[in-house]
Amino acid sequence: MTSDSVFTGSPFLSLHLLETLVAVLPVRDENGSPKSIVYGGAERHMITSQARRRAERVHARDRANAGVGALAGHATGTRTREWALVTARALVAEHGWEMDEAVRTARAVLEATGLKFGDPAKKTVANLTKVLLFAPSDAGTRIAAHIAEQDEAVRAWASDYLAAQAAAAKPKRGARKAADAAEGESAEGGTEAKSLHPLPSGTRAAVLTALAPRDAIDIALYGRFLAEIADSPNVDGAVQSSHAFTVHEAEQVDDFYAAADDAKLDRKRNALDFLDAADDSGAGMTGYQSLITGTFYRHAVLDRVRLRRNLQAAGMTAVEADEAAAAAETEFVNAFVDAFPEAKRNSTASTGSLPALVLAFEGERPYNYAAAFQRPIDENPLEKGGEGPAGPAAVRRLLAHHAFVSDRRPDIRSGRVLTYDPEIDVLLGELKTRGATPVTSVGGLTA
Repeated sequence: MTSDSVFTGSPFLSLHLLETLVAVLPVRDENGSPKSIVYGGAERHMITSQARRRAERVHARDRANAGVGALAGHATGTRTREWALVTARALVAEHGWEMDEAVRTARAVLEATGLKFGDPAKKTVANLTKVLLFAPSDAGTRIAAHIAEQDEAVRAWASDYLAAQAAAAKPKRGARKAADAAEGESAEGGTEAKSLHPLPSGTRAAVLTALAPRDAIDIALYGRFLAEIADSPNVDGAVQSSHAFTVHEAEQVDDFYAAADDAKLDRKRNALDFLDAADDSGAGMTGYQSLITGTFYRHAVLDRVRLRRNLQAAGMTAVEADEAAAAAETEFVNAFVDAFPEAKRNSTASTGSLPALVLAFEGERPYNYAAAFQRPIDENPLEKGGEGPAGPAAVRRLLAHHAFVSDRRPDIRSGRVLTYDPEIDVLLGELKTRGATPVTSVGGLTA
């Protein structure tokens, strides 16, 4: 960060959360099964940080775009493979182009800039980039505006570029078999076309400017990596996220379900004899779905210095970056608490979950408290040598761990806790006098 920075607080904000989920499946593997890890000698359910980060990023972005919350009015980003189609739609809607030509031109411009696209012979991927590209949401509109402004020059260039690409893709006499030629020659043709007809420097500069992170707050928060265009800046994100895992041993339930066929049941209900009713017996469809239940620990860190550096690198002054970073921090905490992955949201109502406890504190470095749960919680009753229900037991462990660590790390500032569980609120009152560094229960972490 530059010397004129106005930020003087602790560089890291650490967030720790405990939540109990019942019969949900927020994330799954390629076989549709819950994800898991082995920790402390026991298998645990896992919710990946990727699923959490996307839920949080989209939650904050949608609020900002709707004019709600601290980031209302700030620019945000979109992560997609459809930038050629987004640009083409803007050319059609705002500049009167025909759709087919708009798609061809937008694809050619982006490809000549350095992005790789899918096989032109496959309609489903022909106009999609091979990688997801995280760029400001108005990037397509900006690229379309430049193409329309340089209409004649870009059309002429695109015609030559596409002709050279088509010529390079034609199989030559005595060359490999057509099947071999079809595999991979799209990339070779694109490379040859780019060398024969490079994108005009002004247009390339306009595309790079449109795709640059600029003032998109969520790119500054979560970062991006774009290897295909060497001169388009990457961003080292300011948010660190851990995988969430259950604080106790995992137990998976394979739920058998039977789906009814309405038409079949209507016939059975109106059947005139037993034989007709028997013909329409049975479920319309049956199957199994895996569901998980448990108390999860998850953790995230905001690097406040990195966030301000990212915003200043995008062109903000130190004062502007500080104001934007404060707003971004508010929404980051809000999303960490409120956002939830949307897999099976309708059949499990998982997105209505609220955390049992959120612990927030500042420090000179990140602090991950996963070690508090290396020994899985034994949910047997206290009289049988267990710790009782995982929710309250996990709160006791987490706060005891925080008190122990904070007594040895003077940079940790007093913690603040938020709970949506009345039982946990009573427990916090009982634990109030514990810990070298006490925690303060609050009604909102961003107040």
